[in-house]
Amino acid sequence: MLAILVASPAVLGADPVLDQIDTARRAYADGDRGVAIEALNVAIAQIRQQQTEQQLRLFPKPLPGWSAEDASAQSGGLAAALTGKMLTRTYTNDDSGAEVTLTISANSPFMGFVSGLMQMPLLAQGGDGLGTYVYEGYRGLLEPSDEGSAKLSLIIGNNILLQLDGRQGAGADTLKAYLEATDLEALEKAFEG
Repeated sequence: MLAILVASPAVLGADPVLDQIDTARRAYADGDRGVAIEALNVAIAQIRQQQTEQQLRLFPKPLPGWSAEDASAQSGGLAAALTGKMLTRTYTNDDSGAEVTLTISANSPFMGFVSGLMQMPLLAQGGDGLGTYVYEGYRGLLEPSDEGSAKLSLIIGNNILLQLDGRQGAGADTLKAYLEATDLEALEKAFEG
């Protein structure tokens, strides 16, 4: 009976997370630890899904004259073990076709390495216009390209890498406009703990 309830949380009530926790509590009290573990795993997965849905809403709306794809998340499998959670949204200029892809990488085990790399003087003063970039106290790198596009990377807090990748003519000014439209404080808070 309990296994059926674990598989069908909607049957129990209005809050599927609390229902799974209650199912786990009852199963544990009855000595059925396997069902208790499964119910708690389902509750954890549901909480993570809710968290991801909230984080996806942090992407800015398209600028005037731009449209955007739905934001997407990659947070499982081998890629997640290397990169942490990765959220992405691509914006397209309705007239020129220029594109900007915003990528949020959070909780990567390599974040300390990336942060350290971005502070290296030789890298920050590299060729082809690569240089340091500071926005509202957040540090990063700006890399313009020959065709007028640019890439911008910022470290947000201790565990977030925000990347803005401009293509087909989306240059530094466009990236800055999308950066200004992004609530960096809310972003940092959404990935705490």
